[in-house]
Amino acid sequence: MTTTPDAPAGWPARAPGLRRGAGLTTAEVVLRQHRDGLNRLPEPVRPGAWRMLAGQLTHLLAVLLWVASGLALLAGMPELAAAIVVIVLLNAGFAFWQEYRADQSTERLRALLPALTRVLRNGASASVGADQLVVDDVVLLSAGDRVGADVVVLAANGLSVDESLVTGESGAVPHGPGDRLLAGTFVMDGEGRAIVNATGQDTTLARISSLTGQADRPPSPLTQQLDRVVRIVAVLAAVTGVSLAVASMVLGLGTTEAFLFGVGVSVALVPEGLLPTVTLSLARGAREMARDNALVRRLDAVETLGATTFICTDKTGTITQNRMSVVEVVTRWGPVTLHGCGYDPVATISGSENARVLAVGAARSALACVTGRTVQRHDSWVSDGDPMDAAVHCLTLRLGVPQAPDHGTRRAYTADRMLSSHLSDGVVSVLGAPEAVLGRCRDVPVDSAERLEALTGAGRRVLAVATGTWSGEVCDDMEHDLHFLALLALQDPPRPDVAEALARCRAAGIRVAMVTGDHPRTARTIAEEVGLLAPGGVVLDGRALPHDDARLAEILDTPHGAVVARVVPQGKLRIARCLRMRGHVVAMTGDGVNDAPALREADVGVAMGASGSDVARESADLVLLDDHFATIVRAIEQGRATFQNVRRFLTYHLTDNVAELAPFAVWALSGGSYPLALAVLQVLALDIGTDMLPALALGAEPPREGIMRGLPPRVLLDRALMRRSLLVLGVTEATLSMATFTAVLVHGGWRWGEQPSAHLLAVASGSAFAAIAIGQMANAFACRSTTRPVWRLRPADNPLVVAAVVAEIVLLVAFVGVPWLADLLGGSWPSGLGWAGALATGAGVVLVDGLVKTRRNATAARDQRRAGPGPSPLTPGAGCAHDSGKYAEN
Repeated sequence: MTTTPDAPAGWPARAPGLRRGAGLTTAEVVLRQHRDGLNRLPEPVRPGAWRMLAGQLTHLLAVLLWVASGLALLAGMPELAAAIVVIVLLNAGFAFWQEYRADQSTERLRALLPALTRVLRNGASASVGADQLVVDDVVLLSAGDRVGADVVVLAANGLSVDESLVTGESGAVPHGPGDRLLAGTFVMDGEGRAIVNATGQDTTLARISSLTGQADRPPSPLTQQLDRVVRIVAVLAAVTGVSLAVASMVLGLGTTEAFLFGVGVSVALVPEGLLPTVTLSLARGAREMARDNALVRRLDAVETLGATTFICTDKTGTITQNRMSVVEVVTRWGPVTLHGCGYDPVATISGSENARVLAVGAARSALACVTGRTVQRHDSWVSDGDPMDAAVHCLTLRLGVPQAPDHGTRRAYTADRMLSSHLSDGVVSVLGAPEAVLGRCRDVPVDSAERLEALTGAGRRVLAVATGTWSGEVCDDMEHDLHFLALLALQDPPRPDVAEALARCRAAGIRVAMVTGDHPRTARTIAEEVGLLAPGGVVLDGRALPHDDARLAEILDTPHGAVVARVVPQGKLRIARCLRMRGHVVAMTGDGVNDAPALREADVGVAMGASGSDVARESADLVLLDDHFATIVRAIEQGRATFQNVRRFLTYHLTDNVAELAPFAVWALSGGSYPLALAVLQVLALDIGTDMLPALALGAEPPREGIMRGLPPRVLLDRALMRRSLLVLGVTEATLSMATFTAVLVHGGWRWGEQPSAHLLAVASGSAFAAIAIGQMANAFACRSTTRPVWRLRPADNPLVVAAVVAEIVLLVAFVGVPWLADLLGGSWPSGLGWAGALATGAGVVLVDGLVKTRRNATAARDQRRAGPGPSPLTPGAGCAHDSGKYAEN
């Protein structure tokens, strides 16, 4: 294949006889479509809606509930079976909708291609569908058009393109002949003519789509932990049911009755309320995050945020304010310093008269190379277009440069040239990166390198301005043999709350890396200024990362902070992947289309809502409505609180299960000599009736002081939770409820081994039921904290618990007081002694819980005194070890 003289080198050859001015003929279009196919992004391999819904109906907890429903139906309890089915379907539908919305990022990429575009065909202009574009088509562009394929500009008249959907950089970028435009970008101003270079799967947009599709979303830590809990509960329920069924047959019960009895016990021990409780707790956490400008797109991301151990954050707009301002113009006659506020054109200027004259000339030349402007809106000055362009325009206003209309031709900035230029009346103006501009100048000051190093070392973004003369057409040659004018030092101040937010991350054991496209020295300075980079931190160049993933992760995994500069999209994707392989739970920020793969690869993708692209937002799990880094930290705090709330109501559920299992265990171990205190339907009434509302209320417990101290527990069901729920709260509640049952029986004349009368057994059973219910009311208050006794907790901090307990009292009265309902469940209204025992059960739970907490707190305080004072959690390196840190559960 050859290249025609008027085609850029490296681009596909044009067909023989192709007339650029006339465009392709119909026959040539057909040949190219036959060869390359239609201009469509490749269809991603993704599960269909039905498959996604099936996944929500067949995960481990859902399967356990399906089995429980079937067993309940088999045991003659159709009402319970129907209730369980409704719970599974409602949760599956809600979760399916969240997942379906979250998986639309690739479809959003496809939607970036316009429906119609104008081309030259057969010597005339025509509108065709974007999917009909082929290589070598001549496309006519004007303001408002979206580019339908990768193209090269042939001619331009004030053409500027918004490339933020691909590059992530805001504002319009000027383009001229020879520049490349990418599919999906948007024409902001002017008009132009371009030739198609790549279509369909060969476009840059298609490659990004392919990367996004390859990045699999990992299961959340909560999902993994819930699966573990479900497996444990399923085994316990099955073993208990089988054991009691065998015991009942030994005691003389028929095979069918024993089987149904064992099935009923197994179903009763399944936590039917766990799934809706978790879902509603996550939904409430998402609602609280939304109030703090953090919009959650996937519910399980709420908890995953709480488990975050590593944040990879952008710099511009997240760490900094994205309000650039030229603060110094360094000329050969010295610097000119400007002190102003944002984009306000009023500023205090200092510098020699000669330096000011050179600064005015440099500002005038720089303005010719940019398109963004600073404008006044609602009594404030803001950027209209790229913030850096607006800063250059603001500089000219501050220096009093006349704002003359532009009659020249602008050549846009490109990554390979790293500069933009402008030609008007034989005068060339050039603005760009110092390393690109200074090498094209013939009279660079001898101290320019020292000045440049000083500016970048101070955290300034530096641009160089030069000028020259040229009598020919716009081309590469005009950007050489230039005369140096000045260095422009721009400042993008950090957000005022970033330093505090980073200190909270350090105290919480969360490691942070700045991942940016800026110069390494500039990024280092900003990172040091806000406290992200402490002594011993690392700064890497994204263009020269270690090839070994394990080595890269090891370098980044430092408690002193890390900076990765000049990073590319593939680099962000790799960073997220290798940190996850090292065991971190990674939150990755991004705002452009090219960030979508990394956002999906991370455990939590965080997109910018104010400045980010639609694709980034659709690929993310969390959208920051204000783009603030501090908002991420507040969302992590809420995520930790949500995880702690899941542990709270899991403790609540397990405590209840111990008290419910005790009557069956005592009955079986006594060989039937001791009556069965609870019927299966009473156990189910406790699970689905009285316990559900307090468990939901515990999911609304607000974050406590100390929740951002040290890493959170990574295990949902650990030894501490098991010990507290089973051996402390559970045993206390079970012992006191069984004591109440026994006291009522003995008071009624029952003796060991005798069968009590039906009336006495109903009263005693109702008393045991009431004792467990009231014990759970007390347990709801006890579970609000793992360190504070009930009497040290303020009810006003979570009024929902109070309301839930009041509702539980009403349900308890109905279950034991409404005759037909009490008969159905198997109990009756408790006696006076029964009510006294029930109240004693509640008081006993509170007292025992308080004594255990007080003793544990005293032991912890004594150990702390013996250990002596440790480093402050806010000092660099303190509490940041990946596998250490004390998480304060309050």
